[in-house]
Amino acid sequence: MSGHEPLLRAEHLGKQVTSPNGVLAILDDVSFSVGRGASVAIAGPSGSGKSTLLGLLAGLDVPTQGRVWLDGEDLSALGEDQRAQWRARQIGFVFQSFHLLPGLSVLENVMLPLELAGAPDPETAARATLASVGLTERANYYPPKLSGGEQQRVAIARAYAGEPAILFADEPTGNLDAATGRLIIDLLFRLNAEHHSTLVLVTHDPELAGRCERVLNLHAGRLITS
Repeated sequence: MSGHEPLLRAEHLGKQVTSPNGVLAILDDVSFSVGRGASVAIAGPSGSGKSTLLGLLAGLDVPTQGRVWLDGEDLSALGEDQRAQWRARQIGFVFQSFHLLPGLSVLENVMLPLELAGAPDPETAARATLASVGLTERANYYPPKLSGGEQQRVAIARAYAGEPAILFADEPTGNLDAATGRLIIDLLFRLNAEHHSTLVLVTHDPELAGRCERVLNLHAGRLITS
């Protein structure tokens, strides 16, 4: 793809679910694009559709209407297995609740997506990424032995280890105290700059949203600023 083409493009996205009270619109006609290397916050009150939008942008879910383009690929045109392969190659994830596997060591957690993607030397890449988040000494620990901030740093290392084009973060500081949260924010933005990747994060934290170049405000499933 040319450098002028946006990395991520949402066109008229809608998501509806059927509830006992009828059809509920979670997202309604959301359109925007994100350039390469950009940082974008998706903000808005609880229940405004932020996490649903993130799931559609990342190909974890499919829209009821509209399309998502990532690096020129129409995610809506791919089957579930193809979308999973595309995510493994292009996308990193950081979640509020870390999503680490407790039975694997820190090093094994970071190596896992690299192994699944068929990377040539997962251990070397994983160790380098752990060093970049300051966790070399914790490589052989298991997640339950780590603090919340350390677990989120492992999750960030895992997300960046595969050199993704885009990183999606869903309330990455939601389970952390304010001081730890600020350290995690600094780390996310430092790694995003070092890896020349694109960062899209969902947050209700104004400090975190304010660090992004652009804020998309959602209200009741509609984009009110873009």
